Amino acid sequence: MPLTYVSVRERPARRIPQLLCGLALYGLSLALMVRAGLGLSPWSVLNEGLARHTSLSFGTLTTLVGAGVLLLWIPLRQRPTLGTFANIATVGWASDLGLWLLPAHPGPPLRVALLLGGILLNGASIAVYVGARCGPGPRDGLMTGLTASTGRSLRLIRTVIELTVLAAGWLLGGAVGAGTVLYALTVGTITQYCLPWCGYRARGERVGPTRRTRRPSAATGPGPGR
Repeated sequence: MPLTYVSVRERPARRIPQLLCGLALYGLSLALMVRAGLGLSPWSVLNEGLARHTSLSFGTLTTLVGAGVLLLWIPLRQRPTLGTFANIATVGWASDLGLWLLPAHPGPPLRVALLLGGILLNGASIAVYVGARCGPGPRDGLMTGLTASTGRSLRLIRTVIELTVLAAGWLLGGAVGAGTVLYALTVGTITQYCLPWCGYRARGERVGPTRRTRRPSAATGPGPGR
Protein backbone atom coordinates (compact mmCIF):
# COMPACT_ATOMS: atom_id res chain seq x y z
CA MET A 1 0.00 0.00 0.00
CA PRO A 2 1.65 3.26 -1.04
CA LEU A 3 1.79 6.02 1.54
CA THR A 4 2.04 9.75 0.98
CA TYR A 5 3.33 12.01 3.71
CA VAL A 6 0.84 14.58 4.91
CA SER A 7 1.14 17.66 7.10
CA VAL A 8 1.96 16.81 10.69
CA ARG A 9 -0.56 19.49 11.72
CA GLU A 10 -3.33 16.98 10.98
CA ARG A 11 -4.20 15.31 14.28
CA PRO A 12 -0.76 15.74 15.90
CA ALA A 13 -2.15 14.38 19.18
CA ARG A 14 -2.38 10.96 17.55
CA ARG A 15 0.32 10.92 14.89
CA ILE A 16 3.30 12.11 16.93
CA PRO A 17 2.78 9.59 19.78
CA GLN A 18 2.33 6.87 17.15
CA LEU A 19 5.58 7.90 15.49
CA LEU A 20 7.54 7.93 18.76
CA CYS A 21 6.01 4.64 19.94
CA GLY A 22 6.89 2.94 16.67
CA LEU A 23 10.46 4.21 16.74
CA ALA A 24 10.95 3.17 20.38
CA LEU A 25 9.65 -0.33 19.60
CA TYR A 26 11.94 -0.45 16.58
CA GLY A 27 14.94 0.32 18.79
CA LEU A 28 13.83 -2.37 21.25
CA SER A 29 13.53 -4.89 18.41
CA LEU A 30 17.14 -4.21 17.43
CA ALA A 31 18.20 -4.90 21.02
CA LEU A 32 16.34 -8.24 20.98
CA MET A 33 18.20 -9.33 17.85
CA VAL A 34 21.56 -8.18 19.21
CA ARG A 35 21.09 -10.21 22.39
CA ALA A 36 20.03 -13.24 20.33
CA GLY A 37 23.43 -13.19 18.62
CA LEU A 38 22.15 -15.18 15.64
CA GLY A 39 22.47 -12.52 12.97
CA LEU A 40 21.30 -8.92 12.56
CA SER A 41 19.76 -6.69 9.94
CA PRO A 42 22.37 -5.07 7.62
CA TRP A 43 22.47 -1.66 9.35
CA SER A 44 22.64 -3.33 12.77
CA VAL A 45 25.53 -5.48 11.53
CA LEU A 46 27.35 -2.25 10.65
CA ASN A 47 26.57 -0.66 14.03
CA GLU A 48 27.70 -3.74 15.95
CA GLY A 49 30.86 -3.95 13.85
CA LEU A 50 31.68 -0.33 14.64
CA ALA A 51 30.96 -0.95 18.33
CA ARG A 52 33.68 -3.63 18.35
CA HIS A 53 36.27 -1.05 17.33
CA THR A 54 35.15 1.90 19.47
CA SER A 55 34.16 2.54 23.06
CA LEU A 56 30.72 3.76 21.98
CA SER A 57 27.53 1.83 22.66
CA PHE A 58 25.39 0.20 20.00
CA GLY A 59 22.65 2.80 20.48
CA THR A 60 25.06 5.73 20.30
CA LEU A 61 26.50 4.40 17.06
CA THR A 62 22.98 3.90 15.69
CA THR A 63 22.34 7.59 16.31
CA LEU A 64 25.69 8.72 14.86
CA VAL A 65 25.34 6.57 11.75
CA GLY A 66 21.84 7.95 11.21
CA ALA A 67 23.15 11.50 11.50
CA GLY A 68 25.99 10.68 9.11
CA VAL A 69 23.58 9.25 6.56
CA LEU A 70 21.53 12.44 6.87
CA LEU A 71 24.54 14.43 5.63
CA LEU A 72 24.39 12.42 2.42
CA TRP A 73 20.97 13.94 1.80
CA ILE A 74 22.55 17.33 1.04
CA PRO A 75 23.87 16.55 -2.48
CA LEU A 76 20.65 14.61 -3.15
CA ARG A 77 18.55 17.68 -2.26
CA GLN A 78 16.46 15.73 0.18
CA ARG A 79 14.67 17.63 2.94
CA PRO A 80 14.42 16.12 6.43
CA THR A 81 11.09 16.07 8.26
CA LEU A 82 9.92 15.56 11.80
CA GLY A 83 10.02 11.82 11.26
CA THR A 84 13.65 12.03 10.13
CA PHE A 85 14.88 13.79 13.27
CA ALA A 86 12.67 11.67 15.53
CA ASN A 87 14.21 8.55 13.99
CA ILE A 88 17.73 9.73 14.78
CA ALA A 89 16.86 10.84 18.31
CA THR A 90 14.72 7.87 19.41
CA VAL A 91 16.01 4.60 17.96
CA GLY A 92 19.49 4.80 19.52
CA TRP A 93 18.47 5.32 23.14
CA ALA A 94 15.67 2.77 22.83
CA SER A 95 18.23 0.20 21.63
CA ASP A 96 20.57 0.93 24.54
CA LEU A 97 17.67 0.72 27.01
CA GLY A 98 16.67 -2.66 25.58
CA LEU A 99 20.24 -3.96 25.80
CA TRP A 100 20.41 -2.80 29.43
CA LEU A 101 17.17 -4.59 30.31
CA LEU A 102 17.85 -7.87 28.50
CA PRO A 103 20.19 -10.61 29.82
CA ALA A 104 23.67 -10.36 28.36
CA HIS A 105 24.25 -14.10 27.82
CA PRO A 106 20.95 -15.92 27.19
CA GLY A 107 20.78 -19.65 26.67
CA PRO A 108 20.12 -21.22 23.25
CA PRO A 109 16.30 -21.52 23.59
CA LEU A 110 16.04 -17.90 24.75
CA ARG A 111 18.30 -16.74 21.92
CA VAL A 112 15.95 -18.27 19.35
CA ALA A 113 12.96 -16.68 21.10
CA LEU A 114 14.70 -13.29 21.17
CA LEU A 115 15.49 -13.53 17.46
CA LEU A 116 11.95 -14.45 16.44
CA GLY A 117 10.43 -11.87 18.76
CA GLY A 118 12.85 -9.23 17.53
CA ILE A 119 12.01 -9.82 13.87
CA LEU A 120 8.26 -9.81 14.54
CA LEU A 121 8.50 -6.64 16.62
CA ASN A 122 10.76 -5.01 14.04
CA GLY A 123 8.28 -5.55 11.20
CA ALA A 124 5.33 -4.42 13.31
CA SER A 125 7.15 -1.33 14.60
CA ILE A 126 8.05 -0.27 11.06
CA ALA A 127 4.34 -0.39 10.22
CA VAL A 128 3.56 1.73 13.29
CA TYR A 129 6.00 4.57 12.59
CA VAL A 130 5.62 4.51 8.80
CA GLY A 131 1.84 4.52 9.27
CA ALA A 132 2.12 7.82 11.16
CA ARG A 133 3.23 9.44 7.87
CA CYS A 134 5.62 11.92 9.45
CA GLY A 135 8.39 11.42 6.86
CA PRO A 136 11.18 8.94 6.11
CA GLY A 137 14.11 8.08 8.34
CA PRO A 138 17.70 8.85 7.26
CA ARG A 139 18.28 5.49 5.56
CA ASP A 140 14.95 5.46 3.73
CA GLY A 141 15.53 9.03 2.57
CA LEU A 142 18.94 8.06 1.21
CA MET A 143 17.32 5.25 -0.75
CA THR A 144 14.59 7.43 -2.26
CA GLY A 145 17.06 10.25 -2.97
CA LEU A 146 19.45 7.97 -4.84
CA THR A 147 16.54 6.49 -6.76
CA ALA A 148 15.39 9.93 -7.87
CA SER A 149 18.88 11.15 -8.79
CA THR A 150 20.05 8.05 -10.66
CA GLY A 151 16.81 6.99 -12.29
CA ARG A 152 17.40 3.40 -11.14
CA SER A 153 14.70 1.25 -9.60
CA LEU A 154 13.97 1.45 -5.89
CA ARG A 155 14.57 -2.29 -5.59
CA LEU A 156 18.04 -2.05 -7.14
CA ILE A 157 19.09 0.95 -5.04
CA ARG A 158 17.87 -0.63 -1.81
CA THR A 159 19.60 -3.91 -2.62
CA VAL A 160 22.91 -2.19 -3.37
CA ILE A 161 22.74 -0.12 -0.18
CA GLU A 162 21.84 -3.10 2.01
CA LEU A 163 24.56 -5.33 0.54
CA THR A 164 27.19 -2.58 0.85
CA VAL A 165 26.29 -1.90 4.47
CA LEU A 166 26.14 -5.62 5.26
CA ALA A 167 29.60 -6.24 3.74
CA ALA A 168 31.12 -3.31 5.65
CA GLY A 169 29.58 -4.48 8.92
CA TRP A 170 30.74 -8.06 8.37
CA LEU A 171 34.30 -6.92 7.69
CA LEU A 172 34.20 -4.95 10.95
CA GLY A 173 33.08 -8.03 12.88
CA GLY A 174 29.30 -7.55 13.03
CA ALA A 175 27.10 -10.61 13.58
CA VAL A 176 25.96 -12.17 10.29
CA GLY A 177 24.07 -15.45 10.50
CA ALA A 178 20.80 -17.26 10.04
CA GLY A 179 18.96 -14.35 11.64
CA THR A 180 20.22 -12.03 8.91
CA VAL A 181 18.70 -14.25 6.22
CA LEU A 182 15.47 -14.79 8.16
CA TYR A 183 15.14 -11.04 8.70
CA ALA A 184 15.63 -10.30 5.01
CA LEU A 185 13.04 -12.89 3.99
CA THR A 186 10.29 -12.04 6.49
CA VAL A 187 10.39 -8.44 7.71
CA GLY A 188 8.81 -7.02 4.56
CA THR A 189 5.89 -9.44 4.78
CA ILE A 190 5.35 -8.68 8.47
CA THR A 191 5.37 -4.93 7.80
CA GLN A 192 2.97 -5.25 4.88
CA TYR A 193 0.58 -7.32 6.99
CA CYS A 194 0.60 -4.86 9.91
CA LEU A 195 0.53 -1.61 7.95
CA PRO A 196 -3.22 -1.53 7.17
CA TRP A 197 -3.96 -1.55 10.91
CA CYS A 198 -1.43 1.20 11.66
CA GLY A 199 -1.88 3.57 8.71
CA TYR A 200 -2.92 7.11 9.60
CA ARG A 201 -6.21 8.11 7.99
CA ALA A 202 -6.06 11.62 6.58
CA ARG A 203 -9.27 13.54 5.87
CA GLY A 204 -11.60 10.59 5.58
CA GLU A 205 -9.16 8.40 3.66
CA ARG A 206 -9.68 4.66 4.09
CA VAL A 207 -6.32 3.12 5.01
CA GLY A 208 -7.19 0.03 7.03
CA PRO A 209 -8.58 -3.24 5.71
CA THR A 210 -12.20 -3.19 4.69
CA ARG A 211 -14.65 -5.67 6.07
CA ARG A 212 -16.61 -7.75 3.65
CA THR A 213 -20.28 -7.05 4.13
CA ARG A 214 -22.83 -9.82 3.84
CA ARG A 215 -25.31 -9.45 1.04
CA PRO A 216 -28.80 -9.15 2.53
CA SER A 217 -31.13 -12.04 1.78
CA ALA A 218 -34.80 -11.90 0.99
CA ALA A 219 -35.57 -13.27 4.44
CA THR A 220 -33.61 -10.69 6.38
CA GLY A 221 -34.26 -7.68 4.17
CA PRO A 222 -31.85 -4.80 3.58
CA GLY A 223 -29.20 -3.94 6.09
CA PRO A 224 -29.44 -0.99 8.51
CA GLY A 225 -29.43 2.48 7.04
CA ARG A 226 -30.66 1.42 3.61
